[in-house]
Amino acid sequence: MVPLQQYAILLGLTLGTAGLVLSLYALARSIGRSRQEAGKDVPATSGRLSRDPVWVRYHARYTAYALLFLAFDMEMAFMYPWAVVYREEGLVALLDMGVFLAILFLGLLYGWSQGALRRQ
Repeated sequence: MVPLQQYAILLGLTLGTAGLVLSLYALARSIGRSRQEAGKDVPATSGRLSRDPVWVRYHARYTAYALLFLAFDMEMAFMYPWAVVYREEGLVALLDMGVFLAILFLGLLYGWSQGALRRQ
């Protein structure tokens, strides 16, 4: 398949997906009109109105958990395609993965030094 044909297929899929999303959105808007109610715009927790503003609910320590999760999630997302091309690329791919894992290990060490792995 010629690269130009691949781009044409990709463009067609993108336009088809966008068309489907827009048509479903238009259908939902035409079938179900939403009623304006005063209670819809009020943030609620478990059916009760919240006393605190939204920004107070989440503690800053969860940021470290999120960063560690992203680090290990990206590691797996990068290792699967790397395993496929490793045989073709050889030592270059091995060195690239070593550098990538070293950077992730530095992030893990930073999280450890900040107490992200300590039980609360």
